[in-house]
Amino acid sequence: MNDELRKLLKRMHYPLEVMLTCVRWYAAYPLSLRQIEEMMAERCVFVDHSTVSRWAIRLLPLLEKIFRKRKRPVGGSWRMDETYIKVKGAWKYLYRAVDKEGKTIDFLLTSKRDKAAAKRFFDKAMEANGTPEKVTMDKSGANKTAIDEINASMKIPMVVLQIKYLNNIVEQDHRAVKRITKPMLGFKSLRSAKSILAGIELMHMIRKGQLMMEGGEDLSFADQFYALAGKIRSV
Repeated sequence: MNDELRKLLKRMHYPLEVMLTCVRWYAAYPLSLRQIEEMMAERCVFVDHSTVSRWAIRLLPLLEKIFRKRKRPVGGSWRMDETYIKVKGAWKYLYRAVDKEGKTIDFLLTSKRDKAAAKRFFDKAMEANGTPEKVTMDKSGANKTAIDEINASMKIPMVVLQIKYLNNIVEQDHRAVKRITKPMLGFKSLRSAKSILAGIELMHMIRKGQLMMEGGEDLSFADQFYALAGKIRSV
């Protein structure tokens, strides 16, 4: 088990299997916290919906961090776009990118949609995944300006395409994330939104086969998730 996860679990008083099941359901399916509370009660496990929320905020970003160390390499042709996520009644911006095969490259939730936010996303994505050969995006001037600034410091600049129909693959991919966030009816804080979205993206990447681990192809999507925490069996 990851040392950081072990330290966190020392401060939490429920069995790990129960916590992992709850947060996996929340990140993997379009369920509300109260629905998860009811589903666990049907299994004679009594936990308050607010407790499930706290588990998700603490556990999901840590499990996503563990996953990143085992994430399969992505392709060099990126499709980048942003979508809207409601936080405290206001729209925030979720920057996302996939490769031409649809594999998730990276994601970043920001308060603003501007050059600085786009550059933060590109810097984060390239630090974790290397520099792409080609980036396809929409007609956003902010995104283009951000990548032009990055290209200006490179010996071999990235090819940049602004062709909307080529970006359909990432726009369609947004739907998998939005389908899960819809029952959540918005997030209460940017911190909680970032934590939960990390878990949603994690489950989405596992479903795409992006977890690289020995014997992983023989495990269900659920057991691949539990394996990140050193567990296999669910409750």
